[in-house]
Amino acid sequence: MTQHPSPTPADDRALVRLDVDRAIATVTLDSPRNRNALSARLRSELSAALSEAMADDEVRGVVLTGTGPVFCAGADLKEVGAALEGRDIEPAPELPEIFEQIMGAPKPVIAVLNGAARAGGIGLVAAADIALAPKSATFAFTEVRIGVVPAIISVPVSARMHSRQLSRYFLTGELFDASAAAKAGLITQAVPDREMEHAVDAVLQGLRGSAPRALSRTKELLGELGAGALAAPDRRKEAFTRMGELSAEFFGGEDAAEGRASFFEKRPPRWTR
Repeated sequence: MTQHPSPTPADDRALVRLDVDRAIATVTLDSPRNRNALSARLRSELSAALSEAMADDEVRGVVLTGTGPVFCAGADLKEVGAALEGRDIEPAPELPEIFEQIMGAPKPVIAVLNGAARAGGIGLVAAADIALAPKSATFAFTEVRIGVVPAIISVPVSARMHSRQLSRYFLTGELFDASAAAKAGLITQAVPDREMEHAVDAVLQGLRGSAPRALSRTKELLGELGAGALAAPDRRKEAFTRMGELSAEFFGGEDAAEGRASFFEKRPPRWTR
């Protein structure tokens, strides 16, 4: 197995790890202290790791997973607040670019959840070609509960989820489990926790046994066949642009400020009844 730690300052450990073993690259979100939130630095390292894996001719497929009890909590709200206050945030790829890296990648990406996913973290799950989650994992589109709109993630998520469940979970922000996520089309399979390793191995063995060129073209074909209205390859750029504008409008609003405050103060937002 070869290991490729992502570039990072000498006094700071990497937030994303890249390991390659038997034609499979594993990209691991490794920032458990903030539940693998999508900070600028994590996004930069994630984008770099994905690019490196896709450029490696020996890699047949990519596993995206995390450390700690949470796969990904979504946006780094502290960083969002700092940016809105005008403080400098290090330049980094934005979520549309990362989602496009996954959705438009020439190799299949398998999301292997280690725990819960929220908001933007669910976008990563939906962008992946295959998604496996332990039955103990939970999901929630929490945006409406902190005063924002699940705009950008709607592009990959709408390509996966059935419309009735999409409406319910987007509008209510309620918690749902892995079995419900599988029924809704968000994930491929809800797996008993003790059987995750076996389920992942079955998928990876399939990839390892597939011809690389055929695998790449089949992924492209799947995008052409049924990506969904917003996620169709010829519409994604426009969709991400429009959704980015919508997302920025709400993240900069009063409700979002109240939502962030209530989150950090551990109290219900003022609109809670």
